[in-house]
Amino acid sequence: MKKKRILLIYYVLFNPGGVARVMTNLANELVEQGHEVEILLLTSKTEAFYSLNKNIKIHTADMFSHWAWGICEFNVKRLKFIPKIQNINSYISHIGVYLLLKNWLLKHHQNYGTIISCWYKISSFLGTFKDIAAKTIAWEHTDYNVGGWLYNKKLRKFYKNLKGIVCINTPSVQYYKHFSRTFFIPNIIGEPFESKNFIPSESKENVISFVGRLDKGKNVGELLEIFEQSNLPKDWILQIIGDGVERNNLEKYVKDKGLEENVCFLGSKNIDEISRLLDKSKIFVSTSLKEGLPTVLVEAMFCSNTLIAYDCNYGPSDIINEKNGFLIPLGDKQMFREKLKYLITNEDIYNSMNKSSYEESQKWKKGKILEKWAEIL
Repeated sequence: MKKKRILLIYYVLFNPGGVARVMTNLANELVEQGHEVEILLLTSKTEAFYSLNKNIKIHTADMFSHWAWGICEFNVKRLKFIPKIQNINSYISHIGVYLLLKNWLLKHHQNYGTIISCWYKISSFLGTFKDIAAKTIAWEHTDYNVGGWLYNKKLRKFYKNLKGIVCINTPSVQYYKHFSRTFFIPNIIGEPFESKNFIPSESKENVISFVGRLDKGKNVGELLEIFEQSNLPKDWILQIIGDGVERNNLEKYVKDKGLEENVCFLGSKNIDEISRLLDKSKIFVSTSLKEGLPTVLVEAMFCSNTLIAYDCNYGPSDIINEKNGFLIPLGDKQMFREKLKYLITNEDIYNSMNKSSYEESQKWKKGKILEKWAEIL
């Protein structure tokens, strides 16, 4: 493949999160293939939470220093009594992002053969700049219904000007194929997961794992209800890896229900720590209300975990099948409890699914994914 100079655009890298992680993985892999890769961030902070190849140059266009953000801060302090002031501020801040991007890219876009936008709002804006749009790939990481009236009804139509659209779940492919060339390309998992060997159950502990932000969307409160009501053997532990705004409420629930001995909150962990924790785990669970493509499910498969997850929009149904776990109708706590207990109390079934889950993970190795990226680049 001909080597290119590629620009990826996102708003931040210093927080742990799915998009930052998979963007870092892709950037590192593209550099390894000989491409020249740069990143534009919409903040002044250039630190990366995940390990970034030292040859990747980072640029910044700080949206928080733009005059539009100053108006938002004034509104919060002085006009907070106005109904829906937060919605008004959201639109004002988006104007600032649009103007920042336009100014920066008009000066620099000639330096790049391909631009990859990692946020649907950025992709929508870039679609309005025809010369820039023609070399821009929209990399969609979330539910295509997000964005409300402005993005769905007014700006999404400019996707027709883009070079292409990369989706991480099949429903999104069906939606976006009406706008431009559309590709289904799963996220790169990479190390420390892809090189793992199968871990049999006798080398694991009686641990159920959750990894993710502790917020309303991840729905961990419902997971705690399911765990409490499942009447599992006393030697089984639920480990919750991650942090977020709901942590205090969740810890209070655990204390009120007397679950301290069986539920542990481990906080945020780096990727190597998560890998080691999942190696010890037997079952991985997710009660998310919405996803793009939950990469952590695939990571858990590489670590020889059997999966149980809600069939939310979108992503789990692209990963979970009858070989590697159970896909539960969204909100069906009773079925979730039944499948969890079924796995734990039927050792032969668990061992079979555990092995199959690891075997399924091999389909998600980065080689095939990078071939698909080479096609669109």
